[in-house]
Amino acid sequence: MNKVRVAIIGLGSWGECHLQAFQALPYVEVTALCDLRPERVQQLADRYQIAGRYEDYAEVCGLDTVDLVSIATFEKEHLQPALLALNNGKHVLVEKPVTTLASEAKQLAAAAHSAKRHLVPGHLLRFDPKYAEIYEGIQNGTIGPIKSIFLRRARAQSLFATYKRTHTVYELMIHDIDLALWYANSRVRKVRAHGIHMSDPGCPEILWVQLEFANGALAVLESHWRTPDAAGIAIADSAEVIGEHGVAHMDTREAGVQIWNTDGRQTPDLAVHREIQGIRFGALREQMNYICQSIALNQPMDYVSFDDAIHGIEIADAIVHSARSQAEILL
Repeated sequence: MNKVRVAIIGLGSWGECHLQAFQALPYVEVTALCDLRPERVQQLADRYQIAGRYEDYAEVCGLDTVDLVSIATFEKEHLQPALLALNNGKHVLVEKPVTTLASEAKQLAAAAHSAKRHLVPGHLLRFDPKYAEIYEGIQNGTIGPIKSIFLRRARAQSLFATYKRTHTVYELMIHDIDLALWYANSRVRKVRAHGIHMSDPGCPEILWVQLEFANGALAVLESHWRTPDAAGIAIADSAEVIGEHGVAHMDTREAGVQIWNTDGRQTPDLAVHREIQGIRFGALREQMNYICQSIALNQPMDYVSFDDAIHGIEIADAIVHSARSQAEILL
């Protein structure tokens, strides 16, 4: 198997997680890092021993030493580097949300089709065994065709100060929109949303959404930034999926490791990205493994769907408009 050569654009904390996950794969070589902050590029390149160090993403997208460009910039800064990478014949992984405008997402899809390159949305929860097990039950008939979906996503209050730069639907709920599309295997036709703004008129701390699918399935999604930091819970998510033949239930608060000490209770997330004794685990690594294996072996990527990502942005836009207008939106 030839090594897949990867460049990472955007070196925030999640971009560094991308780097760690890629480096956990023996047939992957990270050849270039790129960020507008030269000191950050230097810091991570030195720490992880990466030779290629860049501040200009246009230069990175033209490199002959890159097969896959992984884009982890701010949410509204995905379009241009992704387009440039595709137009230069690179495969592209673009973090969620792929964009905040459906028109931009469609533009990316057209560029990928023209370039005959993979364009992968960073919807990594499809690679989390808990959510994937529910999907397996839907597919094999254990749960059966879906009638009802409830998905809840909760994060610490302190994170809101950083992530209110993007509406809650794009930053937090976009994961559950993708899961609902995956599980229902249908398109959404009606959207009704309610948002509660406690401190910022542009971004709700609490968001409730009801989706009605073309096949008759219903979904209720809840996302909020209100978990007290003192609770010591990094991720407090849950799901209940009702099918014709069974029900699936998952709650991250009821599983995993809890550490109690003089600082209180801590519940580390072990599912998404974790390093223990120098070994990296989690859904992020599994996502990178799937993408890079597909590239190395020239295989299709049927497990992920950019068409779903496009529809997800259309749904997200309808959610924003429904919450503001207090009206049902038809798609």
